[in-house]
Amino acid sequence: MKPIWIVDDDESIRWVLEKALAREGLSTRSFSNVREVVDALQHGTPQVLVSDIRMPGESGLELLHMVKERHPSLPVIVMTAFSDLDSAVAAFQGGAFEYLAKPFDLDKAVELIRRALEESLRDAEIDLASNETPEILGSAAAMQDVFRAIGRLSQSNVTVLITGESGTGKELVARALHKHSPRAAQPFIALNTAAIPKDLLESELFGHERGAFTGAQATRRGRFEQAEGGTLFLDEIGDMPFDLQTRLLRVLSDGHFYRVGGHQPLKANVRVIAATHQNLEQRVRDGLFREDLYHRLNVIRLRLPSLRERREDIPLLARHFLASSARELGVEAKRLSDQAMQFLSALDLPGNVRQLENLCNWITVMAPGQTVEVKDLPAELIQSTGTVALTPPMLEPEPIAPIKLNGDHHVPTSIMPEPAHINGESHANGVMHDRHSWILMLEAEASHMLSSGRPEVMDALGRQFEAALIKTALKHTHGRKNDAAIRLGIGRNTITRKIQELGIEGLNDD
Repeated sequence: MKPIWIVDDDESIRWVLEKALAREGLSTRSFSNVREVVDALQHGTPQVLVSDIRMPGESGLELLHMVKERHPSLPVIVMTAFSDLDSAVAAFQGGAFEYLAKPFDLDKAVELIRRALEESLRDAEIDLASNETPEILGSAAAMQDVFRAIGRLSQSNVTVLITGESGTGKELVARALHKHSPRAAQPFIALNTAAIPKDLLESELFGHERGAFTGAQATRRGRFEQAEGGTLFLDEIGDMPFDLQTRLLRVLSDGHFYRVGGHQPLKANVRVIAATHQNLEQRVRDGLFREDLYHRLNVIRLRLPSLRERREDIPLLARHFLASSARELGVEAKRLSDQAMQFLSALDLPGNVRQLENLCNWITVMAPGQTVEVKDLPAELIQSTGTVALTPPMLEPEPIAPIKLNGDHHVPTSIMPEPAHINGESHANGVMHDRHSWILMLEAEASHMLSSGRPEVMDALGRQFEAALIKTALKHTHGRKNDAAIRLGIGRNTITRKIQELGIEGLNDD
């Protein structure tokens, strides 16, 4: 942490503050005039600057103006005598963190400096995060479209709306848009509007004046001020309260805003990038999102694909996350076996890239051995697929003969190819099947039908399932319906009705 700079021509004031801050474990550096501070700023900056207003030569107000031009996020506390309160207010409006009236209570002065210190450290963390933009990985065609869009937007300041499921990397793309924009040297500030309580969100966005509400002991800059000249990323914009949407619209419209409790308009030179996993059009229709704000945000829309739409990227991402996790822990990176990699590539992973990253972190810490097999993966992941060992990544069923129904519709006699029994083991098309792999094949068929927009998927697959069970049971009982019903655990009347409904023919009467 950098030292706190104290600027005052009164040596006794400097000495008192130095000793008080030293007792708090805080380092200091003192100056007797503005010229010394200006020279020192050529070689470094403080964590907090505490300056008197009236000094021989250049004043503290001139120093404040100079510092705010070069280092807008640096908290400056001005000290002034009671007779200079007008000057203090002017300094306060000019960007000072707070003013300290002389003579001051030493404990209160230290408390104020600590608050400014916390603000400065928080801003430093934000700046650090904005400079550590992770790489976006992906070779799938859908991701190449995203990369091309980022390239096209590289020299633009236009507002962008990023949509996509949770965990697809919306903030990562927003950071990339900032990094490759003309604003790259300025701050990137991110705010998840769904993670902040409604009564605090306004203050987070726009800041507040001292005394604006209970607990507002000092003026605080909001995210719009922190992002000045740079980019403000508003995640989960669809969850923003309706009344705050109005204030946001006003900023996007005329570029001005007010702090909570403030009366002076502040100009915002900020590029806004918003993101949501929700259907904003539907929320507009439901009256939950302002239509005019929607059109303000929806200038350029960038849709991120889910991991299901880019399964070919899963091996690349998994290896990257395993290597990254190993570096953080200082251990050797683990490797997924071909079978385990195929297993992961077949999963839907509703949490998308974030879920895959968390899974790789789990593997690095918990999986035994350097080569990870399917059985070494989290139990809940294996159980969710209904299998403990899957050799092929995903098997597509062959076209199979339909059952003739009482109408024009046809359904296959089975959702799986007819197996051949070789040495007591089930085979289909020469590929060994695990007993439970049919569940994954059912999931694949359901996914295909849902993706293609087929209607009544549950009914269609249910009929296929029932037909397959009844046909198989009837084969085992050589067409005897009563025996087949007993084997299936259903009544004779039920199987008779099902046979008629499904149009199963060529049976022997009991």
